[in-house]
Amino acid sequence: MTEFDVLGSAAAGMDAQRAALDLAARNVAAAQANEGPGGFARLVPRFAYASPPGDGPAGFEPPDPDAEPTEDAASAPIRYLGAATQPGADVDSVTEMVSVLAAQRAYEGNAAVFDLGKRLAERTIDLGRGQ
Repeated sequence: MTEFDVLGSAAAGMDAQRAALDLAARNVAAAQANEGPGGFARLVPRFAYASPPGDGPAGFEPPDPDAEPTEDAASAPIRYLGAATQPGADVDSVTEMVSVLAAQRAYEGNAAVFDLGKRLAERTIDLGRGQ
């Protein structure tokens, strides 16, 4: 993995977590607008990761929630596929706040990795210039 791969993976992760934050805000706004019996069905984000090269067809495939993470999957870029209705779940403010906190922490982690990758790339360029 090169420094530019790190930048791409971190940027894809930040984009996916931004989408998750937007979805949580949408859930809360819709729940407040639709107060009353029945509530509003909770929407959850759907993500996918890129297949490692040489591992089946190229493209984005949904992750298997029961599979153990592998090194290839951990470094694969993530993409937001859209929202899906969570069966039997209405929007709950506490659940949405937990989702917001989790997405915020993941976004901050990806931002830190992006910053580190940027500094690494800058240092590599400086070394190439002989500074």
